[in-house]
Amino acid sequence: MRTRIGCSKLAPMAQLSNDCFVTDSRMRRIDEALAEIMARIGTVAAVERVALTAALGRILAEPIKAPISVPPAPNSAVDGYALRHRDLAPDRETRLALAGRAAAGHPFAAPVGEGEAVRIFTGAVMPDGADTVMMQEDCTAEEGFVCVAPGIRPGANTRPVGEDFTRGETLLEAGRRLRPQDIGLLAAAGFTEIAVRRKLRLALLSTGDEVQAPGTRLGDGQIYDANRAMLQALLQQFGMEATDLGILPDRRDRITQAIGEAARQHDAVMSSGGVSSGEEDHVRQAVDAQGSLYFWRLAIKPGRPVALGQVGDTPFIGLPGNPVAAMVTFLELARPMLLRLAGAAAEDAAWIPVRTRFAYRKKPGRREYLRVTLVREADGALAAEKFAREGAGILSSLTRSDGLMRLDEELAEVAPGTALPYRSYADFLA
Repeated sequence: MRTRIGCSKLAPMAQLSNDCFVTDSRMRRIDEALAEIMARIGTVAAVERVALTAALGRILAEPIKAPISVPPAPNSAVDGYALRHRDLAPDRETRLALAGRAAAGHPFAAPVGEGEAVRIFTGAVMPDGADTVMMQEDCTAEEGFVCVAPGIRPGANTRPVGEDFTRGETLLEAGRRLRPQDIGLLAAAGFTEIAVRRKLRLALLSTGDEVQAPGTRLGDGQIYDANRAMLQALLQQFGMEATDLGILPDRRDRITQAIGEAARQHDAVMSSGGVSSGEEDHVRQAVDAQGSLYFWRLAIKPGRPVALGQVGDTPFIGLPGNPVAAMVTFLELARPMLLRLAGAAAEDAAWIPVRTRFAYRKKPGRREYLRVTLVREADGALAAEKFAREGAGILSSLTRSDGLMRLDEELAEVAPGTALPYRSYADFLA
C-alpha cells in the first residue's frame, strides 16, 4: 500500500488556472523544497526476504541483532606460543616446555600448566589457562622447549570473546543500503537471508517531438534521447526498477493519459523534459489535472525547471530536459526522495570543503552547481578546477569532471583559494 504524499498544496504555491501557469515571484530554494517534500513522504516499499548473496544494494527493513558473539572464543591474533603470563620472568628469558599444538579449527584439548607453552597459530582458540601469546619471531624453539624473551604485557596478541561484536548487539539499523562490507558482517554472524524492502518501481518517460531513441534516423532539428538511458542507469545503481514508457510526443492528451496510467501501477513517476514554461511543455498541466503540483521552478542552476508533485497518491518528479540539469536535479532532489520512498534512512550529505583554482561570479539568491575536476596542488592538497563550459546540455562535462562544487544562495563571488563544498559523483552513487 502506498503512502500518500499529502492532500494539500504547499505554500507559497504555484496555481494552475486554465492554460495559464502563474507562480510566486520568488523561486523556491532547493533545501526548502526538499524539506517540505521529505516531510510529506514515507516508505511505500513492502518487505521481502532475500538470500544474503542477493542483498547487495538492498535496503534493510528491520534492525539486525547478532545471534552470536564473534569471535565466539578467545583466540590468537598471531602465529606464536600461548602461555601463562605469570610464568614469565620479568627481566630475563624464560624457558617453557612445549605441551602441544593448536591450529585454527583444531584446538589444544588440555589446559596449559605451570611452566608450559603451546605452539599456536593465528585464529586458533586459546588453550585453557593460557592468557598471552608471544610472537614466534620473539621466541627461540628447542627440542621440546621454547625460550621466551621478557617484556611482553599480559594478554598480548590475543583476541577476546566478542572483540568484533557480541551476541544481542545491533549490527545494522533498518534503512541501511547494504554495502559489500555489510554483507560480510552479516555472513560473519551466520545469516543466510535477511528482510529487505522490495525494490522501488518507477515509471520513466521522456517528452518532446525533437527527441528520438538511439538507433533511429534523426530528422531535421532532432536529437537522441540521452536522459532516459542515463536515468535508467541511475535508478539501477540504487536498486530500483524502472518501466520504460519511451518518448511521448508533445501532446497534452497523450502525456496526461500516460502519466495517469503509470501512476496507478508504480510507486513513483519520473519524466524528463516538458516542465518549462513554453507552449509545448505539457507535463505540468498533465500532473496538476490529475493531482497536485507543489512547485515547478527552483532557484538553482542548472535545473531551474523541475516539477514535484503527485498524481493521485503517487509521487511525481519532473526533471529538466537538459541532461546536465537532469543529472544534477536527480542527484540533489530526486535521489533523496526516492530513497525515502524505498525505505532508506536519511543520510548526512557528504559535502567536503575543497579550495578552488578559479574565480567566479554568480547571482545571489540562487544555488549553483559547478562541474569540477580535482587536481593536486604543490603543497599536496586537492583543489578544484572548473569545467571550461557551463551549458546544461553539455553531457560530456559530466564524464570529464569528478564531481560537483556547490555555491550556496548567499554567495555572490568566488576567489581562487576559496574553500567550497564538493561532492564526487562516486559518493552520490555510493
